[in-house]
Formats: sequence, C-alpha cells, structure tokens
Amino acid sequence: MKQRFRLYRRAASGRFYAQDNLTGKQESLKTSVRTEALRFLNAKNEAEYQPAFNAQLALTYLAAGDKSIAGRTWQMVMDALLKAHEKSPASTRERSERAHKEKPLDGLRALPLLQTRREHLLAAMAEGTVSTTKFLRRLHSFALTLGWLPWPILGHRQWPRIRHKTKRGITWEEHQRLLEREREPERKAFLELLWHVGAAQIDLVSLTAEDINWPDRTISYFRRKNGSLAILRFGDDVAEILRRLPTTGPLFPNWSKVGSQDRAARFNKRCKSLGISGVSLHSYRYAWAERARTAGYPERYAQEALGHKSAAVHRAYARKARVELPPLEDYEKLATEGKVIALTPPTPAPSAAGDTDRDACAAQ
Repeated sequence: MKQRFRLYRRAASGRFYAQDNLTGKQESLKTSVRTEALRFLNAKNEAEYQPAFNAQLALTYLAAGDKSIAGRTWQMVMDALLKAHEKSPASTRERSERAHKEKPLDGLRALPLLQTRREHLLAAMAEGTVSTTKFLRRLHSFALTLGWLPWPILGHRQWPRIRHKTKRGITWEEHQRLLEREREPERKAFLELLWHVGAAQIDLVSLTAEDINWPDRTISYFRRKNGSLAILRFGDDVAEILRRLPTTGPLFPNWSKVGSQDRAARFNKRCKSLGISGVSLHSYRYAWAERARTAGYPERYAQEALGHKSAAVHRAYARKARVELPPLEDYEKLATEGKVIALTPPTPAPSAAGDTDRDACAAQ
C-alpha cells in the first residue's frame, strides 16, 4: 500500500516536514534531526495505514458473501427505492422522483456506500432543506434494510432534528382578496370550492361530476396521498358553485391539466402580489380543519370529510383553532329546542337471539 506522507527538508531552516500525498498539505515535524523526523513520519504513515488496512480487510470479508457490495452507490439505492414505490400512490412516486433530483444529493450519487463517511451525509443535509434530510434518512434506512450497508453511517441521535416551518390556515379576508383578483372563472371556482371542501389541491382538481351525489348532497373521492376515502356533505353555497361547473367529466377540465407545482407557483405569485405571506394552497386544508374545530364540528366527522386516517394528524391541522366552549346549561337549552344535532352511535348488529333480547331490554 502506498504511503500517504513523505519526508522533505527545507534548506533555509534545516527543519523536516511531512507532505500529504493526497491533499498536498505540508506539516512541520518540528525537528532538524533526521532520525527523529523519520520516527515521526513512520508514526504518521502507520496511523494512516492501520485504518485503511482494516477497512480493506473488512471489504474483503464482505465481498466474499456479496460480490457487488463494493461497487454499490447511492444512485443504486435511489433507483431501488423508486422501484419499491411502483405500486405506491402516484403522489408518493412523484415526491420521490423530485427528491432524487435535488442538487445537494449530486455529491452522493456516484459515491460507493462503503466509502461514505458521516461528513458526506452532513454536508449534503447542510446544503439542502428539511426535505433533503428526510429523504436522505429514508435512503440510509432503506440501504440498511437491504443489507447494502453493513452498519449505520449516522446513529439515531446523530441525525439533525427535523424542524418544519410554521404552518397556518388561510383567513377569510385573505381568501376574499384572492377571489377579487382572480378573473378566470374556472380558477375562481376552484378557490371557492377549496375553501368549502378543504381538500388537497391534487384531490380537488381531479374531481369529476360523477363524484357528486346530488340526491344525498355528498362529494366523495379517494385521496391521492394515502388512498383513503373522503366523504363530505355539502350545503347550498357549495351547490351554487357546483352548478357553474361541468355536469359530466372533470369539474376543472383546463386547470386539471396543469401540474401541481405550476398551480402552487401561480398561487404563491398571486399571494406575493397581494402582500399575503405564510400560506399555500394547502393552507385551505388547515383553514377547513380550524373552522370545523372552532364551530364544534365532531372530530370524527371532520376526519371523514378530510380523509384523515389518524386523529393525531387531524389535531395537528386544527391545533391553532381558537375554541370558546359554551356553558353546559346553554348547550342543554339549545339541545332541548332542537338546535343541536345529536350524535347517535350506530347500533351493532345482534350476534344471537339472546343478544337481541338483552338489547331490547336495555333499550326499554
């Protein structure tokens, strides 16, 4: 194995120096005695040789069980992750494809996994954003799961903590300003419906007239993100908007042909022109959840309307809602007057005749 450091002496001072053959950096050995300088040089080369030797020895053992392990790069991990997402929702695949193209990952693509050090990962995360850190950690875990990484490069506590930007719902005043500026009827109807429905932009723009059940006044669709069913009952305001849209096929035939990123970019540009900051198209979803909680809308109803599988996720959307609880006596009075909708849990089907009799007695 070629030695990393070599010895040379400066004629002016008579001092010996060690030069790094890889980086070209020169370091004084702080001696003019050749025997001492050789001892220092040999110590530096031995210290460098041992880790390199150990790494090469480990690679030899690993290659005996997996001959391709030495040549696997991070680009191969990215390709394998995309292949694993072939049956995932389209939105999941699109996010992975966008993450693959991030510039901070360029320095890792051709880097072999077994030659990757923690400094490589930390440098990529320092150059990127929160999404870079999340995706890189996913790649790291995926490589470990496949057995392509024999040991973690970064331990659990060494990964940077994920810190998301503060998110909020759009206000009614901001929504009205956006509607006043929008001149295109289809896009204006899209914003109006977004306020009332609270769907993700890709879900709303994908709605068709067949998703509308007019007799029951419901809108139902499967979410692109997780495939869960969202069912929302609409009132007169939404009915008026829907009557202005096509009665067959896509509700937004032109706007649905535009990519999600382009719709988001246009919305952000419009917000900037109006002096509105801190919101995106997804802020309509936060606003719907906050309004539902403030109005006392039952949480399980809101979950079904938004298509949330987890109550914790729904609470995260509505955490900024300001709720003022009414006195119990006032609430009871409204219930007596029939001004409060009673929540009646579904009655389970009896499993046997004995259960039927017992349920009947309980009802009496």
